[in-house]
Amino acid sequence: MPAHEKINYVEYPSRDLSTTKKFFTQAFGWKFEDYGPEYAAFSGEGLDGGFYKADLAASTTNGSALIVFYSAAFEDTLAKVTAAGGSIIKPIFDFPGGRRFHFTEPSGNEFAVWGDPIK
Repeated sequence: MPAHEKINYVEYPSRDLSTTKKFFTQAFGWKFEDYGPEYAAFSGEGLDGGFYKADLAASTTNGSALIVFYSAAFEDTLAKVTAAGGSIIKPIFDFPGGRRFHFTEPSGNEFAVWGDPIK
């Protein structure tokens, strides 16, 4: 049961749904359910959501909110993102409490990954 007045779902644009789905399947192991040719949903990934067909992309430079993944295997996740066709737009940097990098998936949407600091 969804929690009352809590964030429940997120939606992102996608210029190419099949490429976006392929990227998230390869990089993060996501599964999708298609709802027609212009929408694909994902669930069980920390927050449920979907991608809709549009000639737009979510970017923090345009004021978009940023979805940030956590990784317990930071360098491995970076390698999977690039192997799946992601582009690193902000290389690894330190911040109080950890490290982070930003990437875009093939449709141009920006995401980030953070991990624990190097010990």
